[in-house]
Amino acid sequence: MTEKTAIVTGAARGIGLATTQLFLEEGRRVAMIDRDADALLAAARDLDNVLPMVCDVSDPNQVDRMLGEVQKEFKRLDALVNNAGVADFGPIGETSFEQWRAVMATNLDGVFLCSQGAAPALIESKGAIVNIASISGLRASTLRVAYGTSKAGVIHLTQQQAAEWGEFGVRANCVAPGPVDTKLALAVHTPEIRAAYHDAIPLNRYGVEREIAEVIVFLCSDKASYVTGQVLAVDGGFESTGVGLPALRT
Repeated sequence: MTEKTAIVTGAARGIGLATTQLFLEEGRRVAMIDRDADALLAAARDLDNVLPMVCDVSDPNQVDRMLGEVQKEFKRLDALVNNAGVADFGPIGETSFEQWRAVMATNLDGVFLCSQGAAPALIESKGAIVNIASISGLRASTLRVAYGTSKAGVIHLTQQQAAEWGEFGVRANCVAPGPVDTKLALAVHTPEIRAAYHDAIPLNRYGVEREIAEVIVFLCSDKASYVTGQVLAVDGGFESTGVGLPALRT
C-alpha cells in the first residue's frame, strides 16, 4: 500500500479543515479528528478519502482508541498534524486553575498523547509531525497566560520530538500562526483590535486559513525532507515587529 495518509486533529473547521482539504488535493487519505461531532460530520460529509473520528485529544483512552482505529483502517501513517486547541484569555490573577488545566489538557497534553501514540507508525513510515503553536508561544502578551504558556510548551515539545525521533527518520516541526481570519477572530476582535493588528503586521493584513495549511502540508512533504526541529512563524512578519499595542491588551 503506497497511498500516503495523515491524521489532522481539530479538523472540523479553520486551519485543520483547510489542511485536510489540501492533503486531499495531493492525494492523501486523511483521518479527521475533532471532539465536536456535529461540526466534524458536517465538514466531512462532502469529502472523499476521509475518516472522521470523534475524539477528545486530552483523554488518553480516547486517543488510544482513535489511533487504533486509524491504524486498522489505513494500515500506515505518514503524517500527524496536532492542530486541536482551545483558548481562554484573561488576566493572570483572574485565571482559575481549572481554566489553566483545561487549556493545557488540550493544547499541550493532547500534542504529547497523540504524538507518543502515533510514534511507532511514524517511525515505520519515516513520517512527519507538525505541531500547531501560535505567535503567542514565541512572544508574551497580556491576557494569554494559559494559552501562550501552552503554546510555548508545544514549541519545546516539538524540539524534543525532533531530537529524540530524528535518528528513526521522523521529522517534527512547529508552525506558529499569527492572526488568522477565522470565524472566531471575526467574532472576538473588535474593529480597534483589527486595526491595531493591521498596523503591527508588516504585510498589513490577517492571514487566511489556506496560507497556514500550505506551510503545514509543505512540512509534511518530501520537499521538507531535511527540515526538522524548526519553528516557522506564519504571521505576515508580526513576530519581527513584536506585540504589545494598547488595543491588543483588552
